[in-house]
Formats: sequence, structure tokens, C-alpha cells
Amino acid sequence: MKKIKILVVDDEAIVRESLHDWLSDAGYQVVAAEDGPKALEIIKKERPGIVISDLVMPGMDGIELMRKAREIQPQIEVIIITAYGSIPTAITAMKEGAFDYIEKPFCPERAELLVEKLAKHQQLVEENLSLRQRLEDHYRFENIISKSSKMQRVIELIKVVAKSNATVLITGESGTGKELVARAIHSQSHRHNKSFIAVSCAALPESLLESELFGHEKGSFTGAYTQKKGKFEFANGGTLFLDEIGEMSANIQVHLLRVLEEKEFTRVGGNEPLRVDVRVISATNKDLRKAIEKQEFREDLYYRLNVVNIELPPLRERKEDIPLLAEHFLNKFASENQKGITGFSPDAIEFLLDYDWPGNVRELKNAVERAVILAQDSIITAADLPQESMSLTSPATPRKSLKEVEKGHILNVLRETGENYSAAARILGLSRMTLYKKAREYGLGVKEMNRT
Repeated sequence: MKKIKILVVDDEAIVRESLHDWLSDAGYQVVAAEDGPKALEIIKKERPGIVISDLVMPGMDGIELMRKAREIQPQIEVIIITAYGSIPTAITAMKEGAFDYIEKPFCPERAELLVEKLAKHQQLVEENLSLRQRLEDHYRFENIISKSSKMQRVIELIKVVAKSNATVLITGESGTGKELVARAIHSQSHRHNKSFIAVSCAALPESLLESELFGHEKGSFTGAYTQKKGKFEFANGGTLFLDEIGEMSANIQVHLLRVLEEKEFTRVGGNEPLRVDVRVISATNKDLRKAIEKQEFREDLYYRLNVVNIELPPLRERKEDIPLLAEHFLNKFASENQKGITGFSPDAIEFLLDYDWPGNVRELKNAVERAVILAQDSIITAADLPQESMSLTSPATPRKSLKEVEKGHILNVLRETGENYSAAARILGLSRMTLYKKAREYGLGVKEMNRT
């Protein structure tokens, strides 16, 4: 963090020299300029990460310098130096994008603290950008995002089984990404130029599902005014994905078994057998062995479907993937909603890792989408995540509520910044108005600050 380069801009030599010496002693690389034009030359050549600029200077003031600096280097951060009487103008500078301001005369501790907080903020942004790059470069396979050893084994199995025509049974809890795996198998197979058709066996009653899968002839039942092709015909040469296969009725199980064994079927109400070349991939969150014991699922069909089994681990068993997945969903929903959200705060990541995600990846996706939509700042914090549906407590390990965690975190940051709400808001990734509201809500007054 100390490697960051800082540019100090002030027409008063004593201010430049003082800041240069204080920040250099603190371990930062510091360069200085006496006016805006020379500062811009330095920015072009040396690319400092932070500019500390006087607000009032001859020729080019601090606000104009900030605008021109960002034309050269969009990610540069600016701290404004201002006299007491110019504070309203400094606030205007913050509205235009300045990180914060410090008043003259200022003490070195205050300046160093502000720079340290800004450096931490930049580090967080860089870490999110780095995570995003790693996500794109190393941890994505056919839209499956993972670095966990369990999922890497799944990916290796996908690569092997995709080269064959074997039927595949994908098992795992709801929300683990079974259809995503099925699509990955299809896209890696020699059938990738043909259709991938997905059908939910739980979404339709038996009579409609039979017609959906196998089609029907005109007049075969009331309402069958025309001939209709089924999904098996549409998937010919490609892949048919049967989701929630455990919900399929006994009658349709018989028809499906025939297709798998004979590679042919007849439409509902028809007599002519139709031959097809379809790879069947099925999925379920049920224990089909128990369903067989209860005579709810055919054993012979089970073995036909389960030539290769791919079992997906729940998200709680691959927690190292949570930051990657959360970042992926954040990028997706921030783009869709045109919001300039750059990443997650440390407390948000801790919150995500601390939760067991019974709804798995689907639940995480929904939580991040909600947070992106409701977030008011550029960083998602724990407070933006859905408190009402995500419990941080368990019978074995009692934990604090999210409000208690948030109150404690805000209190600690306010103490660290000497109750400087502007600096604290930046660290927390909140607007100052939001921080004021939360401080009032939690009763974080002077008495609370002085408690140990």
C-alpha cells in the first residue's frame, strides 16, 4: 500500500514541502508541483494514484485541475486542500468527484490518515479489478465459474463425458447449476452445432408432458387440431435435457425407457414409429434410489439414465467460489442496470462467506441482484444484502445479527477516523447522508464513541 505515488500541488512552498516531508516519512512516494499546468505534466509522465491539490491557485484552481487530470487518468483520486472560508466550494468539488478535503491549517496526522484511507479504498478497487480479471482468465469454463477442487473435478468429468454419447444423470441440490452443466456437456460435444432442448418434467401435468416430449397426431385428443412435433424430434441430432426427472410419471417413464433402448417412439395417437438420434441428459435433486425402493421410479430406467453420474456439490462445500460468483453476478447486474458499482466491501465478502446458502448459486445470484439494484454507493456493503432472508445464526453457533455487526463496524470506523463522517463514509462505501442516518439509527453519539 505504501508504494502508491502521491502528487502534491500547492502554490505555497511551505505547504508543498511540509506535505512532501510528512508523507515521505510515512512511506509514500511523493512528487510536488506549484501549479496546475506543471501538475498535469507530472500526471502524464509519472501516473500518480493520488493528487492532493490546493483549491485556490492562480491560473488553474483545484477543481479544474481535477477535471483535466481525470481526462488523462480516469482512475486518479483527488483530495482538496481548502481554507475554512472555502469549505462550500470544497463540498462542490466532492460532488464533482473529489475523494475528500482537508482544511488549512492541518496537522500531519490528519493528512496521513486521510491518505491511508484513500489508499485502502484504491487497494480494494484494484483487488476487485484483479478478481474480475482472474475470473475471466482462469476460473471460467463454459459459463461454469469455479476454482474449488470439487468443481474442478466436475469440469474434468464434463470434458471426458462430452466426447461420448453416454446418457448422463446430474444430481445435486436445487440451485447448484445442473442445467449449466448439461449445456456445458452439449457445447463440448460433437453435437454442439445441433439443438439443446430443455424440458422441466415437473412443470407440466402428465398428459401435457407426454405430448410435449413425443408430440401428437391431429385428433388424438380434444384440442389436438393439428399435428405437433415433440421435443425429441426437435432435439434430433442434438441434446435433450430432462430436468427434475424424478417427477416424471410411471407412464411416461415407460415411453422414455423405450426411446433410450430402441432409439424410436410414436407420437400420441400415432402408429408410425419415428427414429431419432438424441443424447439424453437428465437431472434431479431427489434420491432416485429411495424413489426406486418406494416404487416411484423404474429401476431399469434409472440405470439407463445413470450411465455417467455427475454430482454437484452445494455452495456451502465450495465457499472459495463465492467471491468469484458474487463478482460475476455483480458485473452482470451492474451492467444491466447501468450502475457504476465496482465491487464488494470486506464486510460484505465476510457476510457472503459466513452464510450457508441453502438455495445455493441461485440464491447467491438473487441476493447480488437485489443488492445491485438497491445499493446507493459504488461499493456493496453487508447492509445492502437481503437481511430478511439470510440468517447469520445457527443453533450450534450463536452469532450477532447483521444490524449488530453493522453497528459495530460503523462504530469502529468512526473511532478510527476521529468521528470524521466524510472519511468514515468513504471507508464504509456509503454516502455521508446515509452514514448520518445510520449513526442516528444506532445512537452512535459521543457517549457511545467513548465506550470501551
